[in-house]
This record gives sequence, structure tokens and C-alpha cells, in this order.
Amino acid sequence: MTELKNTERELYLFRVRLFVIGLLALVCFSILLGRYVWLQIIKHDTYATKANENRISVVPIVPNRGLILDRNGVILARNYSAYTLEITPSKITQDLDSLIDDLAELVDIQPKHRKRLRKLMEESKSFGSLPIRTRLSDEEVARFTAQRFRFPGVDVQARLFRQYPLGDVASHVIGYIGRINKRDADLIEDSEDAPNYKGTNYIGKEGLEKSYEKILHGTTGFEEVEVSAGGRPVRTLSRNLPTSGKNLILSVDIELQKVVEEAFGDRRGAFVAIQPETGDVLSFVSMPTFDPNLFVEGIDQQSWNELNTSEDIPLLNRPLTGAYPPGSTFKPFMALAALELGKRTMTQAISDPGFFAFGNKIFRDDKPGGHGFVDMYRAVALSCDTYFYQLANEMGVDTMHDFMAQFGMGQITGIDLDNERKGLLPSTAWKRAAFKKPANQRWIPGDTISLGIGQGQNTFTPLQMAYATAILVNNGVVMKPHLVKQIEDPQTKQRSLTVPKESYRIPLKPENVEFIKNAMGGVVREGTGARAFAGAEYTSGGKTGTAQVIAMKKTEKHGTKHAVERFRDHSWYIAFAPIDKPKIAVAIIVENGGYGSESAAPIVRKAFDYYLLGKRPAEKATPVQPAVGNEIEDISHTHADDNPVAESVNTQVNNAPVNPPATTPSATPASSQGQTPAKLPTQTQPKVPPQVPPQVPPQVPAQAPAKIVTEVKPAGVKK
Repeated sequence: MTELKNTERELYLFRVRLFVIGLLALVCFSILLGRYVWLQIIKHDTYATKANENRISVVPIVPNRGLILDRNGVILARNYSAYTLEITPSKITQDLDSLIDDLAELVDIQPKHRKRLRKLMEESKSFGSLPIRTRLSDEEVARFTAQRFRFPGVDVQARLFRQYPLGDVASHVIGYIGRINKRDADLIEDSEDAPNYKGTNYIGKEGLEKSYEKILHGTTGFEEVEVSAGGRPVRTLSRNLPTSGKNLILSVDIELQKVVEEAFGDRRGAFVAIQPETGDVLSFVSMPTFDPNLFVEGIDQQSWNELNTSEDIPLLNRPLTGAYPPGSTFKPFMALAALELGKRTMTQAISDPGFFAFGNKIFRDDKPGGHGFVDMYRAVALSCDTYFYQLANEMGVDTMHDFMAQFGMGQITGIDLDNERKGLLPSTAWKRAAFKKPANQRWIPGDTISLGIGQGQNTFTPLQMAYATAILVNNGVVMKPHLVKQIEDPQTKQRSLTVPKESYRIPLKPENVEFIKNAMGGVVREGTGARAFAGAEYTSGGKTGTAQVIAMKKTEKHGTKHAVERFRDHSWYIAFAPIDKPKIAVAIIVENGGYGSESAAPIVRKAFDYYLLGKRPAEKATPVQPAVGNEIEDISHTHADDNPVAESVNTQVNNAPVNPPATTPSATPASSQGQTPAKLPTQTQPKVPPQVPPQVPPQVPAQAPAKIVTEVKPAGVKK
């Protein structure tokens, strides 16, 4: 039987299928159209930027770092250019060790260079290039360039290197720069300066290089470079030039610095010289020194071990962070406090039997038989301990604290270096805060006695003692000490002063200041400083002092040459010159130097002779090394062993390329020694009352303190 077709149904199904197919086609077309609109219209800017990023590379241009010069224009830190072989770990296509082996056939690569590269790779957070060899020779550059196609991810770059041409001279002042480590990178990323450090590999680590980092660094520039598919630069599209870092003009006289460092020799210690009227730090010596060139590219393990294991601690910045009991250098300030606070007059005198009894304790003078009748002038000039024991007992610890704090003792001076130590100027409030147990918080009156001669818990930095001396001879006018005198724009050569205005003024009576200055002059004329300054062509005042290192028996001498060197007293001397209008104030400490008159004062004499008279010690005259500009080729024959610092070279004229570098206290007080120095025939001595016969201390130490006798006015001393 023949099946009849339902044409209407078939037509209906055909139309349904056609509709579905058309609908699907429309949906697919709509999706494609929507995607096209999304990519080409809505997200056009985003994807266009990404496309350009694949074709255009934004490269930071690191600025030239500012120079550091002394007050007379001698260059202390500078830059020079050279070639560096660098590896970008993310771009190399072979094993690192085999790559370095292949490179070693073209360039001299030592095991230490491999070790340093691996250390840098561990510390680096970026994907940038890292140096395997610095300061390539012309021949090495030529050999590598001819074979460059064999080493993807390896390139030769022209870099700017940091150099400290005077080596270890003033190293604690200048400091050094070093490669940015992980800790540095984290701090930079969290700061507002992060964009300015793009491409920067080195940063100030110590000294002025660190404290003036932002000023020395400058402003980073950028350039847009079109690159090929292989990442090679094709052309520069635009360039925003960097701004070079500014130059630092220091207050330091580097020749004075050399004189003092040479005078120290192999001894340890510190020396600070300040211009009283301005606060200019003329010299800032910490001995022993170190060569900052060792650190800039990464110090080798042997040198690091030598510096860190040395008993002399060369990395310690002694003027800034070394805290020592001031010894008898504290006495002029005690005398001034007594005058200002009405505790003594200039002519009041005591009878000194050679000791001071307080309760059941005896505080002995350095001169066993005592000094006889002693007024304030003689107490300072001859360093009479008994006088200041009694004065401290009468004044009390808090009165001493409040007066001495005005002179910066136990306070932060605010000098332009990081990590300054505060030291300690004790008080009853300090002791309550320092100890938890109530029994330990109570101030013991006997502790006050030793403070009067600069022993006990007093500990000050050499910087603080120089600062206090400068304030004293500047009639109480306080000028903040500073190492940087001017900041210079390298392009315009315009300089801006950093010298601060008067910080504050201590209300001192001029006649009291003049009296103390004259008494300190007596130390030089007739006291412990006379031998060192015999024949000087200028007037000066000073005060020697010793600071105990360990307690010794009363029959032993802390300062003698027979004592074990490390157990000898520290040798202090504070001084100023000339007396009538001081141009320089200093403080020096020679660690384990014994008496101040033997070790410290002769160094100050050499410093004053140079600064005031222009006389250098005859035994050694160090010429200033000139900074001579050279092209990159002229310095390319040296090797990486010299530990340079490199940064990208740019076309600015700031820093001309130059040659690379060629290759604590005890409980028993002590004071200045009471020796009899040679007297100057041309200088008159003030008359003093006749001495009483030496007295013997009682067997039972219950004697009351020596009483003040009637006023005695020595001839030649103005009241």
C-alpha cells in the first residue's frame, strides 16, 4: 500500500530547522561581534598598552651620585666609569655554572667572582642584571663582544663606580655605599621614594653616605626604548634625563684630619675639633680607621673577619658612639657651675690634706700629700681632686645634672650622622627609671662624690666633650655641631648653607667664663699641659684627665707604662685656642694611653700647630691626591679586586670620570696626674698662699669634710 506524504508537516519541520540554524548563526555572530566590541572598543586602551609594553621597554636612568668634598675643595668621594660584565638570571638558557665556565674563556673570572654572584642572586629581589666581573679591560670587552651571540642573558654595561681616593682617611665621617640588600629593598618599597630607586643597585650604608642618601642620590630619569622580538634595543623613543645628586661640602679640614690621624699612629681613640662660633666640625677622628673601598662592592670574607675580630674594633665610630667617663676634664664645668650657682667664689680656698672623708669612706686625691691651700684657680690648674669631691657633695647629683645637661653632656647633640649615642649624665630620676627594685632606685649620697671628678656613672662621648668645650669658650652660645657646611647643585654650582643658627644661649656671667678660661690656661702654663705646649706661639687653655678602665690597688698606678696596656687608664684632654678669642675647641681620648699629659695633649699640640700656624709635623707630609678626569678606556686595565661600586652611566656632566683607586669605670676614683711640668720662662705664674704641711689621713675614717677657710686672693687672678 502506498504511503502518503504529509507535505505540510515536512514543510513545518523544515522551517523549524531553518529557524534554529539561523538562530544559532545569529547567536554565534552576536558573540563574535560582542567579543570584537569588547576587545577593539571597550578594552582598546588596555590592550594597546600591553601591546606597546611588548614592543617598548621603559628603562630607568640612574643619576650620578653627588660628590663629597672637604671645606677646601679636596675630593673625598667621587665617581668614575668603567665596563661591567652582567648576567640576567631570568634570561639565560643554560646552566649557570657551565655558562660561567664558557665566559671564563673570554674574561678573567675567579672563584671569588662566582661566589659573589651567587650571594647577589640570593639577596636580590629583582629580575635585573647582576655583575659577574667589574672593570673589564679593552681586550676583554672586545673578546666578549665578538662572541656575544653565544650568551643570551649576558651583556657588557657601562657603569658608574664610587671611589674614596684618600682610602682610610676620615672613613668614619664619609662612610661608604654598598649594594642594596633585601632589608634595604623592603625599606625602600615601603617608602615614598620607591619610584626614585628604580634601577638603583647601591645605597649609603654608613657615615654621611647614609645620612645624606636622599641628597646624594639625585632623581632617577627614564627612557622609552623600542625593542626587537629578541629583546634587543632598536631605537630610543623618548628620554627624561635624571638629575644628578647634590655635592656635599664638609666643614672638615682634611689636612687637619690627616695630621691628627698620623699623630695617633697605632693607638686607639677619638678626636673632635669644633669651631665654637659656627659649630663647624673641623676634624672628626676615630682610630683605628678602615678603608671604605673594601665595602662598596661587597667585602671579602677574610677582610670582614679581620675587621670584626680585631681587638681594636676599627668599625666602631668612637667619637659618636664611644662613651667614656670624662675624668678630670669634668672639673672646669664643675667650677663654672659653682660660680654660677653661688656655691663658691673665685677666691674661696680649702685646705687639702690629700683626701676627702665621707662617712666611713675615704676619697683620695691623686697627690698623696695634698695640694695645701687650694682656691678655684689652683683646683682647676693643678687638678685638685679633694676640692671637687667637696664641691660635688655640696651641690648634689641633681644640681650637677641640670647644669651639665645645658652643655650637651649625656644628651644627643644632633650632629648629622646616624646612630649617635646619648651617654649617661646620672640623676635621681634616671636611677629610679633604670632600676626596678626599690632598694636599687635610691640614690646613695656617696656616689655623688666620684661624679665631681668625672668618675662614677658619668659617661660621655668625645663629641659631647668637644661640644661642651665649644659652648663654654663661646660664652654659653650653643651652636649645633655639623659635618656638612654647604650643599652644592652640580649643574648651577649654587651652594646653600646648612650651618644652623644659634640653637640656644646659656645665661652665663662673662666674668665667670673668663675666669674658667684663664684657669684652663693655667693648666697649660703651670699644670699638666705645660710640657706638651712648651714654646707654643699661641695661647691655649686645656684640661687633662684620666678615665679608669679597671679598679687597681691604691699602691698601683693606672697610668704607668708598667701596667698591662689594655688595663691602663684612658687619656683625656679638652682644649681651646687662642684664649682671648677661641677659633678651635677640641676633645681627645687615647684609649689606655695613661695620663692625659703624656698621650693626649701632645696630639692636640700638633693639631693646634697645624690649624693656627699652618705647621705640619716634619716627619710626614701627605700630599693631596688630585682628581684627574679620564675616559672609560683609561681605567679599563684594572680588575674587580679593587671592590668598586657601579651605577649606570648617563650623559650628564656632573661628575667627571676619574682614575680608579690604586692599588669602663671602677668604683675607685682617679684624676689627672699631678706631675711637675717645665714652666715657660716668658709666662708669669699667679702667686698662691703657702702650702700647709702634708697631713696623714686618720686611721678611723670618720673625719668631717675639709672646711672652707677665709678668702685668699692670689695675685694675678681677677675676681
